Amino acid sequence: MRALSIAATGMLAQQTNVEVIANNLANMNTTAYKMQRAEFQDLLYQNIERPGAASADTGAVLPAGIQIGVGVRTAATYRITGQGNLTSTDNPYDLAINGKGYFHVQMPDGTDAYTRAGSFSLSPDGQMVTDKGYVVAPGLAIPQDAIAITVNAQGQVQATVAGQNAPQTLGQLELARFPNDGGLQSIGDNLYTETPASGAVLTGLPGSPGYGTLQQGFLETSNVNAVQEITDLITAQRAYEMNSKVISAADQMLQITSKMS
Repeated sequence: MRALSIAATGMLAQQTNVEVIANNLANMNTTAYKMQRAEFQDLLYQNIERPGAASADTGAVLPAGIQIGVGVRTAATYRITGQGNLTSTDNPYDLAINGKGYFHVQMPDGTDAYTRAGSFSLSPDGQMVTDKGYVVAPGLAIPQDAIAITVNAQGQVQATVAGQNAPQTLGQLELARFPNDGGLQSIGDNLYTETPASGAVLTGLPGSPGYGTLQQGFLETSNVNAVQEITDLITAQRAYEMNSKVISAADQMLQITSKMS
């Protein structure tokens, strides 16, 4: 009775689907969160009669044959990197990327990570850091006597220091891009790391071709569409129920078979 194992793979697949949807909904208010979508593939087929096999000595061939699938499996959880909305915070250290790109973050162990969550602040020594204290490259230091910080759309950081009329240029923020954003590995804390699937990192100035611009005093919101997620959740639930009914039907068929004398 293949139906039992086939329906079981369907229930496992829909369970994964629900878990992905649950994670999306849980991160509806996570800064710059990118929603994920579960993708599925059919499994190998059992060839009872192979298509194209000879059906007679005259050379006739089977036009379709008989192939029975053995179920489904989860192929990937693809990350959808569409732009989220920008919301005003009035915090001068909050930066949003309007377009493509990631901020470069220096991890404590010396490795590189990347994020679109620009909710930055200052460390005790005046460096711009993430909410976990990780330094935002290139490690700009804000003077202690700065009375105003300005980050323009092209990523140039300037500080107005008490007693000086002209702003002081502190440095330049760059953005990172990847050939395949979906290949980045999520490590939590709104951070991603490079993988062989993502391709090598490409860096450039904000506003240059292929890179987004920066908006100071804004944060990017999650790109989760709550209505779509609830719709997908209902669809996944119904698919799970239908696969469970297949198992019940197969069980009833086996009971009938076992009672035959």
